[in-house]
Amino acid sequence: MKYTELYIKGVFEIEPVRYGDHRGYFCETFKLEEFRSHVGNVEFVQDNESYSTHGVLRGLHFQAGEWSQAKLVRVSRGRVLDVAVDLRRNSPTCGKSVVVELSAEQGNMLYIPRGFAHGFVVVGDDAQFQYKVDNTYHPEAEHTLAWDDPELDIDWRLPASELLLSAKDEAGMTLNEVKNSYLF
Repeated sequence: MKYTELYIKGVFEIEPVRYGDHRGYFCETFKLEEFRSHVGNVEFVQDNESYSTHGVLRGLHFQAGEWSQAKLVRVSRGRVLDVAVDLRRNSPTCGKSVVVELSAEQGNMLYIPRGFAHGFVVVGDDAQFQYKVDNTYHPEAEHTLAWDDPELDIDWRLPASELLLSAKDEAGMTLNEVKNSYLF
């Protein structure tokens, strides 16, 4: 696999090597020793999966405090625009985001360390989204950063009229509200 650290320290795009022929392809999507040698000692404890249709935007979610989560995300069907926003208090990139298109066709993944808000929007017809986390879900620790906060300046590639959000995601906090309460 190819590991590329992106412009925000600690965030990696990971591209598996696919071996293909007329029948399709084979690839490794996770190998513990290799992952740790490039990223560090992360112990994943849970795998999650969601299915969404075109225009569904999920996020920007984070768990605060001791329940913060690192994530390794990928798409096994379709295409998404994946976004991670740095919420680490002492980071020179606090409030900045990484935006990467993930697709089943390409097979690329994104590793997001603890201290980030995370979300994605389905830019293809639909998407099956899978991710590993290094901490379990705790609803009392979950928060949402506003996907449309002008300070974040995220280009979601779709017009707002095409986006489908949950009530929770529509009511996210601004970056300034998060900075005053929940930075890591």
